[in-house]
Amino acid sequence: MELSLAWRLFKRELQQGQLLLIILAITLAVLSVSGLARVSERLQVAITGQASQFIAADRIIDSPVKIDAAILTKAEDLGLKHVTNMQFNSMVYSGDKFQLVTVRAVETGYPLKGDIELTSGKTKALPQAGEIWFETRLGGLLGYPKSIELGNNEFVLSNEISRLPDAGFNPFASSPVVLMRMEDVAKTGVIQPGSRVTYLYQFAGDEASLTAFEQSVKPLLNSTQRWVDVQSGDSPIAGAVKRAERFLLLASLMGIALACAAIGIAAQRYCQRHYDVVAMLKTFGASAKQIRLLFGTHLLLVTLMGIVLGIIGGVLLDFGISYLLPPEIAAYSPPLTRPLLLGVSTGLISAFMFSAYPLMRLLAIPPLRVLQRQLEGLQLGMWLHLLLSLGAMALLGYLYSQSWALTLTVVAAVLLLGVLLSVLGFVMIRLGHSVGMKTTNPLQLALAGLRRRARQNAVQLVGFSAALVLLLTILALRQDLLNEWQKQLPENAPNYFLVNIAPDDAKPLNDFMTAKGIVATDIYPVIRGRLTQINGEVLISNEQSEAGEKGRVGISRELNLTWRNTLPANNELLEGHFNQAADEVSVESGVADRLGIGIGDKLTYVIDNQELTVKVASIRAVHWETLQPNFFMIFTQEALAPFAYTSMASFYLNDQSTNDQATNGQALSADGTPKDAVILALIQQFPTISIIDVGAMVGQLRQIIEQVSLSLTLVLALVLLASALVLIAQTEAGMATRQRELAVLRTFGASGWLLRSATGLEFALLGGIAGVLAVIVAEFALYLLKTQVFELNVYMHWPWWGIAPVSGALIVALLGVWRCRQLLSQSCSELLKAGS
Repeated sequence: MELSLAWRLFKRELQQGQLLLIILAITLAVLSVSGLARVSERLQVAITGQASQFIAADRIIDSPVKIDAAILTKAEDLGLKHVTNMQFNSMVYSGDKFQLVTVRAVETGYPLKGDIELTSGKTKALPQAGEIWFETRLGGLLGYPKSIELGNNEFVLSNEISRLPDAGFNPFASSPVVLMRMEDVAKTGVIQPGSRVTYLYQFAGDEASLTAFEQSVKPLLNSTQRWVDVQSGDSPIAGAVKRAERFLLLASLMGIALACAAIGIAAQRYCQRHYDVVAMLKTFGASAKQIRLLFGTHLLLVTLMGIVLGIIGGVLLDFGISYLLPPEIAAYSPPLTRPLLLGVSTGLISAFMFSAYPLMRLLAIPPLRVLQRQLEGLQLGMWLHLLLSLGAMALLGYLYSQSWALTLTVVAAVLLLGVLLSVLGFVMIRLGHSVGMKTTNPLQLALAGLRRRARQNAVQLVGFSAALVLLLTILALRQDLLNEWQKQLPENAPNYFLVNIAPDDAKPLNDFMTAKGIVATDIYPVIRGRLTQINGEVLISNEQSEAGEKGRVGISRELNLTWRNTLPANNELLEGHFNQAADEVSVESGVADRLGIGIGDKLTYVIDNQELTVKVASIRAVHWETLQPNFFMIFTQEALAPFAYTSMASFYLNDQSTNDQATNGQALSADGTPKDAVILALIQQFPTISIIDVGAMVGQLRQIIEQVSLSLTLVLALVLLASALVLIAQTEAGMATRQRELAVLRTFGASGWLLRSATGLEFALLGGIAGVLAVIVAEFALYLLKTQVFELNVYMHWPWWGIAPVSGALIVALLGVWRCRQLLSQSCSELLKAGS
């Protein structure tokens, strides 16, 4: 009986539009979350997939010895592709010339991701048996012979390599690379017991299989073996990918917060409209159980309808966005399971948690309200509503992002917005005690309406302000990320590195550069040294620590040290002062954190079997993504004067010859000589200097950044759409009350012009207040996000304090007047009939 009555009432209210707002809110919540989640995951997978070309695979195990065959069997069982590569150093000979090279021996199937870039074009083929592919600088050093000797065998030089997909970025690895087949290694006789060899086991496959493989294999690796992916730090795109993924997660979290606000507003409005219905039902003898069943069924049906419509909308949104995406991104299609489950969970959790408080107040309405309309029954504490709302938001946020930093930042921003709105609502209520229906002019009428509906306006401000906060935060972060990447990769970023520059070659090299119109960046001296003590405490290696030895774990390798008189351009001073005394050193912040180094600590190094002790004068943040020479430790020239050194530098050279002169410290070819001829002349004149071409890497890095930028733009467009829907839904919430007031004002003779002007001004004032609140909360949220999540510079957005209130006023005024246009055009009798 009760279910039948509930169903009939549900259909009637659905036909009359009584449930439209809450269905729209839940649909918006599910659509925003499932749609954004799906698009975000597609973009994340695409970005990671494109970035994986930097390591020629999805995952790599780097090991100095062959790994257990069971690991490869496990990969095959999971359906992963895999290839085994070897890397080692050896000498090659051509006549009376010889050169140290880095040999890459690869199996059929390499590369699993990306292409080998030859001077003749891209290819996935490999050298034939008895052939070697070589880097350009090796050909220049040896005079481009037809063949070379490697170990006991002679190999034909058949193709010139421009870049290997997993070449990485290490300007200190100065040996030219040659590529050969794995089966040819045995013919050389180079690899003997005790030889230093690096085995690279590369894997590729779907994300689920890779995750399962990582979980089962990674714990088995020892301290000499490394698990590598695009976010391990070995890839130059790692920082960009991590920040882009955080941004996409944040956008979805903001979408969840926005959707939750919409559901709370819709539920509050729905329950308020049914206070009289509950009072009448109780008057006619309905029991509390029957009323709970009636409205519980309504809430369940509304939730299910919203979830179904939201899932359909989310899938359509994903299809529409994927159609607009470039083919290389649209080709990636992660499983639908997680976005769908997240959408359903969002609908259920948010509908229950955000509707619980309004529903409890609804069920507590006394029958006496039939006679006294002002009665609202049990006044439950707002703390309960706040607890349920924040709990739901935090739960949904963490389920989606798995990041407490992002989730707590969103919750903190919501709390701040709630506090500001509470203060504002209290002030408006106190000011509105003696305010009547003043109709002297539109502004007075608008102010009277604001104060008279203080509680309702405070609720409306939640939606308006939340939408604006979301837009400001996402817009600012997107712009900051793009600016950061632009600074890291300017148009004339260095595309060549010079290493192993002997001190005697510095002046002739400078003369060569001057003659060719090339201006290089600063020359950095390079000295190898090992950090052995911190404040007199001897450091131990990871292996010693795992063996049970006591002591502070240090860096288990030699470091590249340099000296500078000024702070490098791509470094930021965090603490202390840059080196001034001979016994001072500047330390990179990541190493300082890992080793527990602070200002004033004394560090001892062993360089050329000599000890050098210095004290820490500063801590620096280094932008490693800039493809510039960067160092963990920077000394003064006096400190490193006793030690022999070589130097390194970098420069930019156009792909085509140019007659433009270099500017801003970037190198440009100016004498009309083609680029290849310049590089060949440089190799021949300075055979001991190693030239590393990173131009192809820079180009690929820019391509990834462009795709990331497109991803951010698409997410911003989705957020704009979601915000607009919430603003429309929020404007709908006060229509019933506004209709009664317009009827009264019409009865007392208010003109149409007065009502239209007052309505527009009232919504404009609401939008302006929402804009001010949004700026305050957005600045607070951005401070937390930039310092705790994205590691970006913090600064105030002063233009917002003028733009946001004005924009908020215009947008909300237009929406309000548009929504009220039908009411404003009705006569007094029509308004009274519609409100009766």
